[in-house]
Amino acid sequence: MIKEKTLRIGFIGCGKMAQALAKGFIASGITRSENIIGSSPRIDSMFIEEFSAIGCSTTHENAQVVEQADVIIVATKPPLVPKVLTEINPVVNSDNLIVSIAMGIPLINLEQVCVSQSWHCQVSLDAAKENKSHPCNAKYACTVLVRSGASVFSCGTSTRSEDATLTKRLFTAVGLCEEVPEVLIDACTGLSGSGPAYMYIAMEALADGGVKMGIPRDLAYKLSAQTLIGAAKMVLETGRHPGALKDDVCSPAGSTIQAVYFLEKSGFRSSLMEAVQAATLKSKQTGRKE
Repeated sequence: MIKEKTLRIGFIGCGKMAQALAKGFIASGITRSENIIGSSPRIDSMFIEEFSAIGCSTTHENAQVVEQADVIIVATKPPLVPKVLTEINPVVNSDNLIVSIAMGIPLINLEQVCVSQSWHCQVSLDAAKENKSHPCNAKYACTVLVRSGASVFSCGTSTRSEDATLTKRLFTAVGLCEEVPEVLIDACTGLSGSGPAYMYIAMEALADGGVKMGIPRDLAYKLSAQTLIGAAKMVLETGRHPGALKDDVCSPAGSTIQAVYFLEKSGFRSSLMEAVQAATLKSKQTGRKE
């Protein structure tokens, strides 16, 4: 078993998400900065510089990341994933755990790259001579990262229970983490992966409403942001249904129930539900093109 302090983590892609995760892993004590390496193309030198500033090693060679890491987190844009996986094919070994955080790419697509490239395939001489198909021992975990500090993941067919445990340990270090059936990954993307954008719009709109009613802009933003934080904490800390918490705030014939009535009449709930649906469908489409 790999000790947390010596866990070597590699990032293919040094963008904002990779940087946030690296900082979280270091701050939580899951590993040290010197045990983290990230790669990025030469044209993205800014990302390399920012990743180096965290205290992590950097390189322009994706293969070098795999050679120096136990866990490889693929943090590139979805269209680049097949190319990246093919590139690192020669150096991946059966001890590596590959975690993809690219949106919309199902595990079967990742594993098909493995099979087509004969990754981690341990084939007997007889089977090779007979040109028989062979299983792939690649270990994949598909993770959807939520920018609000939560993640969900599903494991590939060749992962072991300890791989799931390691994945959950990693992402629990930076927030909430749950294992879910892969069929729910896209829906989780639509709800939580894209959810911060919905909340930012809500915060901006609440602040605009405050400004309309005479509240200074800076104070309006602070109040709207803190309102969302407070509401979210109540749900998480009390475990009560959001509807019940809403009822607590709505006094008979009061201002809040009047506002809730206006939101209901304006289609507030259905708009959010349709937003989650639209993002889910888009996630399903992403990464599945031939």
